[in-house]
Amino acid sequence: MSWENYVRKVVPYVAGEQPKNQNVIKLNTNENPYPPAPSVVEVIRNFDCEILRKYPDPNVSALADILAQYHGLDSSQVFVGVGSDDVLAMSFLTFFNSGKPILFPDITYSFYDVWADLYRIPYECQALDENFCIKKEDYKKQNGGIVLANPNAPTGVMAEMSILEEIIAANPDSVVIIDEAYVDFGGDSCVPLIEKYNNLLVVQTFSKSRSLAGMRIGYAMGNPKLIQYLNDVKFSFNSYTMNTLTIAAGVASVADEGYFRENIAKVIMTRERTKLELAKLGFIFGDSKTNFIFAAHKTVPAQEIFEALRENEIYVRHWNKPRIVNYLRISIGTEEEMDKMLAFLATLLKIKRG
Repeated sequence: MSWENYVRKVVPYVAGEQPKNQNVIKLNTNENPYPPAPSVVEVIRNFDCEILRKYPDPNVSALADILAQYHGLDSSQVFVGVGSDDVLAMSFLTFFNSGKPILFPDITYSFYDVWADLYRIPYECQALDENFCIKKEDYKKQNGGIVLANPNAPTGVMAEMSILEEIIAANPDSVVIIDEAYVDFGGDSCVPLIEKYNNLLVVQTFSKSRSLAGMRIGYAMGNPKLIQYLNDVKFSFNSYTMNTLTIAAGVASVADEGYFRENIAKVIMTRERTKLELAKLGFIFGDSKTNFIFAAHKTVPAQEIFEALRENEIYVRHWNKPRIVNYLRISIGTEEEMDKMLAFLATLLKIKRG
C-alpha cells in the first residue's frame, strides 16, 4: 500500500493503566485521591446547559484572568490549554524549530521524546547523575531549546532554583520550558523568574494538586511575546480548545484557595508518613517533592513487587527501562489506601524473606 509511505509514523506515549474496575487501589497515574473543591462541584451542579449551544470563549479569558491574578502576572502572560500535555505539545510545535537538538534528561516525563519525534524535532537526552539530579553543565551547549520537569517525573527530585536560573541565563537564544506539574507539593516555582528572563516558559496543571485530571486544564506563563506566539499557533490549529463547563470549573477551583491548601497538606502528610513506612520495609528513594514516591527495594526486584500488587488490585507504575527498571512509582492515595498497600507489602516481603 503506497499511501503508507506518506504516513507520519511515531511510537505513541503509553499512559498509566486505567482499570475498568473502579474498586481497585489506583496509585499508578498520580491522580489526586481527594475530590475537587466544593465550589467546583457547585458550579457543575448549577451549570446552565443552555449555554452549551454556543461556542466557548476562544481566549479562555475568565480563566486566564484569574490565573494571572493568582500568580501576580498580567493576563497577556498566561496561555491556557487542554491539560498541560496540550500546552507542552503546542510549545514544542511553536518554539522548537531551529533544527538544533533540544535537550532534556534521559529519565523524565516520557512524552517529551514522543512530541519531538511527532514534530520531527532533533533531541539529545542528558544523563542524570547517580542521584537522579540534573547536571547544569549538560545544558550549557548549543541547543534548540530545553525542557526540564521540576520536580522531575518519575523520580520526584527537585532541582534547586539557582541551578535552573543558571541554565535559563546561559541560554538566552533558546526557549527554556520548566514543567511544574508537581510543584505545588513542596517545590519552588520558577514563576518569579519570568520577569527577569524573556526566554522562560513555566507550565502548570490542574490535574494533580487541584483534583481536576478529568477536566483537562493546563497553562503556561511567560513574557507576552511567548504567549502571543503560542496563541498564534493555537488559533491556527483549533480556536475552541476548552469547553465552557471546564472554564467555569477552573475559575471556581482557583478561587477556592482554602480547599486547595488543605488538600495539598493532606497529600504531603501522607507522603511523608509513607516514606517512613517504606524505609522500614527496606525500600530506598529520593526526597520526593511530588504526590508520588519513586522507590526501589534493596533485595526484591521491582517487577515482582509490581506484579504481586497488581494481582491484588493495587496498581502502581513500573517501567522496563535502563537505570529505572528496579524502581516503582507509587502515587499518594488516601490514608486508608496507603495503609492497605503498606500492609500488603509487609506481608509480601516477609514471604520473600522466607
